[in-house]
Amino acid sequence: MAKKRVVIALGGNALQKNGEVSAEAQKAVAAKVGKLIAELSSRYEIIIAHGNGPQVGNILIHEEEASSKNAPAMPLETAVAMSQGQIGYWLAQSISNAFIKEGKNRKVATVVTQVEVDKNDPAFRNPSKPVGQFYTEKQALALAKAKGWIVKEDAGRGWRRVVPSPKPKSIVEKREILDLVKSGTIVIAAGGGGVPVYRTKVLRILKGVDAVIDKDFAAEKLAELIKADIFLSVTAVDFAYLNFGKDNQTALKNLTAKEATYYARQGFFKAGSMLPKILATTEFARKGKVGVICSLDNLEDALRLRSGTIITK
Repeated sequence: MAKKRVVIALGGNALQKNGEVSAEAQKAVAAKVGKLIAELSSRYEIIIAHGNGPQVGNILIHEEEASSKNAPAMPLETAVAMSQGQIGYWLAQSISNAFIKEGKNRKVATVVTQVEVDKNDPAFRNPSKPVGQFYTEKQALALAKAKGWIVKEDAGRGWRRVVPSPKPKSIVEKREILDLVKSGTIVIAAGGGGVPVYRTKVLRILKGVDAVIDKDFAAEKLAELIKADIFLSVTAVDFAYLNFGKDNQTALKNLTAKEATYYARQGFFKAGSMLPKILATTEFARKGKVGVICSLDNLEDALRLRSGTIITK
């Protein structure tokens, strides 16, 4: 019996469950994730996508604070690529080590992934995704003038740089990723939503652009292109909820795409939190496949469609 092909999108804080910031602490968390993925790989073809919010934020802080004439800060799109390598290395090593401990020899590969966007996406006219560190209003406005940034106040916590968050059109390395999957390799790809790139009108060559693509939208696009059977968005809670955090919160277990869309339009899900997970899994379900929102602890049951918020057509 052929294995089901699954794309698992790990949340941006998956390696910082308890606020871990050092490399060693995040590697320790990755080791637990790697053990679980290694166990599941006997029953599924697995492709892992992941967020990078905390990690790319830290990279930007390092780049900005250490920037000089001789070593200028790297642009945002390059920082996204750096975070893909960093997190991909941790995850790939942890999965490989889990196989080694079991006396198995399995292939694991991280693909630094470019995700094509439309340079005319409306998101470029309305940057909204906060990145990097917090500043006072005075600092933020000075940086905006000096660096050409757009800055906004972020939920009463301070001022931050905001960047565009365009929708993904395609995955540049989709064929290479699919070839690796077909060869039996566990693949880590589209990390942090992928490096945003666009094609020029002349020659159709690729160029990077400073933006951040939502990791759930990028992972869903990857799942679609490589013909996955199940797309899972892994987050900190076991289900998506109506009235989350209130006395009358209700876990959503089995939904149709139409029902999920209705709840999203009614404003039950926060834009920077559950909403992109609902939208991405629903988009995948509309294609006749299965989208699931679940926690890491319930990942195995969610793959068996016994737990999590399960969305079908």
